[in-house]
Amino acid sequence: MNQTVLANVLLVDDEAYVRDSLATLLGRRGYEVRTAASYDEALATKSLDGVDAVVTDLKIPGRDGTALLHRLREIEPDLPVIVLTGHGTVPSAVECLKSGAADYLLKPVEPDELVMVLERALGRRGLERELEFLRADGVPPRDDGAPLGESESWRQVLTMAEMVAATDTAVLLLGESGTGKEEVAKYIHRRSRRASAAFVPVNCAAIPTELFESEFFGHKRGSFTGALEDRVGRFKVAHRGTLFLDEINSLPAVAQAKVLRVLQDGRFERVGDSRPTSVDVRLISASNSDLSSEVEAGRFRADLFYRVNVMTIHLPPLRERREDVPVLADAFLRELSAQLGKPVRSLAADALAALQAYSWPGNVRELKNVLERGVVLEPGDRLRASSLPADLVRSADEGPDMNLRQSLLAEERRLLESALERAGGVRRRAAEMLGIDERNMSYFLKKHGIGSK
Repeated sequence: MNQTVLANVLLVDDEAYVRDSLATLLGRRGYEVRTAASYDEALATKSLDGVDAVVTDLKIPGRDGTALLHRLREIEPDLPVIVLTGHGTVPSAVECLKSGAADYLLKPVEPDELVMVLERALGRRGLERELEFLRADGVPPRDDGAPLGESESWRQVLTMAEMVAATDTAVLLLGESGTGKEEVAKYIHRRSRRASAAFVPVNCAAIPTELFESEFFGHKRGSFTGALEDRVGRFKVAHRGTLFLDEINSLPAVAQAKVLRVLQDGRFERVGDSRPTSVDVRLISASNSDLSSEVEAGRFRADLFYRVNVMTIHLPPLRERREDVPVLADAFLRELSAQLGKPVRSLAADALAALQAYSWPGNVRELKNVLERGVVLEPGDRLRASSLPADLVRSADEGPDMNLRQSLLAEERRLLESALERAGGVRRRAAEMLGIDERNMSYFLKKHGIGSK
């Protein structure tokens, strides 16, 4: 099995034995290393293409390491540069750090110290990029929990997600709006070898065509009217991580062609920058429509479809996994109770029955919105049907969806909650009241997402 490359490092030193020894050291630690012997060699296009960090001696032919540092800061401001020198002084160290060096080390370099400094610089760079992206786009913090659900259909989704997570294979998530495609994409990312890097979600439908290149690939300051500062594009933020293209079916034709080119070549050019940038991203896409039909209709490129559709996971709508409604509702209520400062932490039997009978055209997203409204309106500590939207309750009452199984589930939950309440939260006593043993009691409580009080 090939060793995973942690990062690409450019090593600049005029002494061949130093270059060779450090290149061997870093190569053994999982880095891909290219070398340069001078200022001019270091700035050659191919030398910098795809580089994640630079380690340079302070004394190099042509112009010195400080000049190289200044030039690199002009070309790519967030590129980590670590300066090495055999003649260190306090003033020179201060000058390098003030000029933007990530760190300053004395020769001979201790191998462990160099690796530690390099890891720290790369980690800081990745974090800064991700934070910049999150601040600019208002993306909420990552949630490390698994997508909720205990139904057989949902278990199959998670099993498939676990399988593809171990690879870098492109994944296409298909499902109606609100079924949790982004949550499954995050789940795949967190269980992949890229988990320590950024997960970058992009809503393709929300990006205007004229801003596509800047948003995806970034731009240089002054490259067009309004470009007041450099911008790092989504592909670069996702370097070594995962890029999630939600609603990829909404990409206009010109954008489809350019995304395909990056996926094929692993490189692109920022707006206003002729120097190519290399990236290594894992792609997860999502669509709420059948992409193969979009290809047949001529609205989606067949070659891009084959690129993104290596592995497909179909997410079932909530109406096809209603046994997950109590589990989801319980988790949402705890979350909303804390957010809204309300004591509503459980469902009354009539509310549960209404929620399980409803058809949920908006899926999990609609369920959470309905519960938020209910928590705001509910005066007590248990959400009742009277606090739910009237049309939802009426639709549930009138519709054919409230079958025997759903009625039994609702009654089962009501009995469990009633027994626990009468037993003061003691599971053993509640089990005795219901005529079952503690093991079965635990099973039923887990099934309905009920915890002891």
